[in-house]
Amino acid sequence: AATNGTVTDVSFLYQQIFKLEFDAVTTTRIAVAVLMPLFFIFVNCVMLFALRSKSIFFETPRYILFGHMLINDSVLLLVTTVMYIISISFLNISKAFCTLLVFISYCTFRNAPLTLAMMSLERYVAICFPLRHCDIATPKRTSIALGIIWILSCINIAIDIIIALVVNPNYLTEISLCTHEKLYIAKWQMDKHQGFDVLYFVSVAVVIIFTYIRIMITARSVSSDKDSCKKALKTVLLHLIQLGLCLCTFLYATIERTLYRNNPNLFIILRYKNYLIVLILPRCQSPLIYGLRDDTLRPLFKYFFCYRSGKVIPSVNVH
Repeated sequence: AATNGTVTDVSFLYQQIFKLEFDAVTTTRIAVAVLMPLFFIFVNCVMLFALRSKSIFFETPRYILFGHMLINDSVLLLVTTVMYIISISFLNISKAFCTLLVFISYCTFRNAPLTLAMMSLERYVAICFPLRHCDIATPKRTSIALGIIWILSCINIAIDIIIALVVNPNYLTEISLCTHEKLYIAKWQMDKHQGFDVLYFVSVAVVIIFTYIRIMITARSVSSDKDSCKKALKTVLLHLIQLGLCLCTFLYATIERTLYRNNPNLFIILRYKNYLIVLILPRCQSPLIYGLRDDTLRPLFKYFFCYRSGKVIPSVNVH
């Protein structure tokens, strides 16, 4: 493979061109990078179909949040795969289409940790305020919370799009390679992105750690229903682990720049591994971490995943 450009931040951010020789190894890598997200999109769709099969899931806040996470991760995986195919094909596309792809990928990317925080809060209310859980965590309030999550997720990228249009009113009519960095007009926008990411991560970390501590205290003080408390503790702990994976994803661009500076010749191979391990893999964990752990959802998932091999749809008993 050959590379064009210098090791300066400007050339790295604004124009990345890496021509690949499509031999057997490269083709296999591309196939893995494309097929793995598509497989987990299929798994997520099956999980969503299982949720859709019973009306009780539409009335339970934790399943509404889980369904949102599945949809969010599926959209992110699909858009990321499309952008990956466009990048390796060196396609010059309309900036209007590119901006749409970047907007969707950015919002769904930031939605994940915020949704984790909301799921932790729901478990906190269920364990620490069991008698008020049905009044506090309602489907309507859950939908409002998801709307707020989307607003918070899109503020930063919306500012960049507005700035790009103000500076260049013809921006959306131009044709170019598609990268998020094409929206950057000034260096302060990069600092703004880093500031937003730090704010998102710290806020979500505080919420998850707080709910974990509160649930742990409640689990030690109550004399009954310890099993539910222990299960909630494990769930919130998984949220914290998932948040750690999200943090790795936030560091994706930083890792790339570091790899590029240290050894440009190895950049293409390391970038591929970075793309799979840091960006894609954490987004494939939701159905495995949350869906298959759920005693209610697991039988339904197996039923639909195996093409309805069972004679009767498993019953649902939501606790």
